[in-house]
Amino acid sequence: MERFGRFVVKFKHIILITAVILLIPAAIGYIGTRVNYDLLYYLPDGIDTMTGQDILMEDFNAGAFSMVVIEDMDYKNVSKLKEKIEGVEHVSKVLWYDSFVDINIPPEMIPKSLYDVFNADNSTLMMVIFDDTSSGDGTMNAIENIREITKKQCFISGISAIITDTKALSEHETPIYVLLAVIISIIVMSIMMDSFLVPLLFLLSIGMAIVYNLGSNFVFGEISYVTKALAAVLQLGVTMDYSIFLWHSYEEQRGICSTKEDAMAKAIASTIVSVVGSSITTVAGFIALCFMSFTLGLDLGIVMAKGVLFGVIGCVTILPSMILIFDRALEKTKHKSLIPEFKKLPGIIIKLAPVFVIIMLALSGPAIYGYNNTDVYYDLTLSLPKTLDSVVATDVLKEQYNLSSASIVLIDRNLEAKKVVEMVDEMKEIDGVSSVLAMESITKGEIPEAFLPDKLVSELKSDSYEMVVLTSEYKTGSDEANDQCGKIENVIKKYDSDGMLVGEAACTRDLIDITDADFKRVSAVSIGVIFLIIAIIYLSPVLPVLLVLLIEFAIFVNMAIPCYTNTVIPFIASIVIGTIQLGATVDYAILMTTRYRTERYAGVPKKEAVKIALETSIPSIIASAVSFFGATFGVGVYSSIDMISALCLLMARGAVISMISVICLLPAMFMIFDKVIMKTSLKRMRKHL
Repeated sequence: MERFGRFVVKFKHIILITAVILLIPAAIGYIGTRVNYDLLYYLPDGIDTMTGQDILMEDFNAGAFSMVVIEDMDYKNVSKLKEKIEGVEHVSKVLWYDSFVDINIPPEMIPKSLYDVFNADNSTLMMVIFDDTSSGDGTMNAIENIREITKKQCFISGISAIITDTKALSEHETPIYVLLAVIISIIVMSIMMDSFLVPLLFLLSIGMAIVYNLGSNFVFGEISYVTKALAAVLQLGVTMDYSIFLWHSYEEQRGICSTKEDAMAKAIASTIVSVVGSSITTVAGFIALCFMSFTLGLDLGIVMAKGVLFGVIGCVTILPSMILIFDRALEKTKHKSLIPEFKKLPGIIIKLAPVFVIIMLALSGPAIYGYNNTDVYYDLTLSLPKTLDSVVATDVLKEQYNLSSASIVLIDRNLEAKKVVEMVDEMKEIDGVSSVLAMESITKGEIPEAFLPDKLVSELKSDSYEMVVLTSEYKTGSDEANDQCGKIENVIKKYDSDGMLVGEAACTRDLIDITDADFKRVSAVSIGVIFLIIAIIYLSPVLPVLLVLLIEFAIFVNMAIPCYTNTVIPFIASIVIGTIQLGATVDYAILMTTRYRTERYAGVPKKEAVKIALETSIPSIIASAVSFFGATFGVGVYSSIDMISALCLLMARGAVISMISVICLLPAMFMIFDKVIMKTSLKRMRKHL
């Protein structure tokens, strides 16, 4: 490793110049990577809801649809407006009152069940169908164009409108996330380090690694907006301590070696060993996300695992080059570190070890209960500010039409008309169903299809399928909506075994079922993989149990807090936060364990070994946790997208809880299980050490 270090030292200028040049293709790759704002897109293929969406696109040229409420406009002007909307690029068709009856027919002559579907006191309702997917650029552009055409008299709801607003909000806020993370990290590092300039070098080095990571996402074609928003902040948070390791090692070697070049070569060699071992658990945590059926986990997991690798490479190549090149400036900006030496704290912690164990046992019950009873939400509108156009439209739709979601029922085109009428009538009887509209709703199955207008038939029937529009008063993601979806599907299958329910409500129901299974799978994989890594590192069956148990306790405490504060968190947070916290903070425990084990095998008595491990580890653990906290907390406070805010606040709080748990509880575990640890370690390892 020292040979590699000397290589970096020798070619420091070339390395830094190359690193800067590589930013150009990385930036191009970043700009060229599409961002997907539709979380439902990440549902697995093969389920009915996803298959149904493919059929809608292929057979009806309908990739997405939105409900549009138009206020204070007479029928003739609404009809003209409908024509304008139909002329918008990527609008496939518009279903409105005049799609089924002539607007010149007096309302009192129209069946009330049909009239009420499209009309309220001072408004009318349209369904706009797009020829692109829910998150397609074409659909989002079409929604923006419709908003311009209709001015303030129009409210557009539905998943595509939500995605459009999410995109605009995310693009506005993401640069601010990075800026906040950078500013807070600089402040924190300036206080914790002994130089005002070194934090800037840390951030420049990590910033380059972040750009490389985001630029290399080009090979995937696209990433989710959650991944884009979190990638830079997370990468900064989890890789900052690698830079701290290098700097501390370099300063230590400067006191030993005759030249700064020799010191850096040895520091690089030492850092590679420490950082690679540390990064393995972090990468393992992110890789565990790839085992989710909900492929957002794969998206986030691969990008972040890749980001950690770029961070490690930058730490042992770019950062050393910068430090050597700017050595004089670093010397001039040095100051006394504001972090205390913690000489007395280890003794106090050891003395209070029994108290900390009692506290842990006392908190375990409430933590487990809270962890298992924290409420989560799946309705994407709850993640957004109430003032956004799509959220306002959703509220208007509910208020005026008692309608929260719309779905499409796909059935066999050749299903007997009377059977369709029976199916529609049966669906209307299901609790919470606002309306069910099929072509047969007009004809009652008594008028042959050949006598119907071609436009009506073509809008609702393809060569293989018939499309039935169903609306519900239940909020997407609620227990009532999920139960309703099941009842609707039972009715569909009764009349057509191949029929299916398509739409946001059904997709969200599937999302809940899938992510419940993902949560258990990801937790098991992350715990299992990290347990195995620690077991290999220490060749001990006991230490992995203690370390994983300790961090899992911290995770349970972190995830239990929302339960007791009556905070509802986004579903994705409950799945990924445990894995991220485990992978990113178990390093704190590994750092202290390594020093404790080294001292014990050197013949140092148990209590003294624990004290030395505490004294030497506390500064590094605090530095790592505080840098992680600094990178995520500001974003959590600022972001108006709750999906991002909740994740960042949970990660920030999790870093602090893990830090406190390791500093206060791990020494107590060493004191209690010292004999077991020593006896169960492999003899060859004990001898070697």
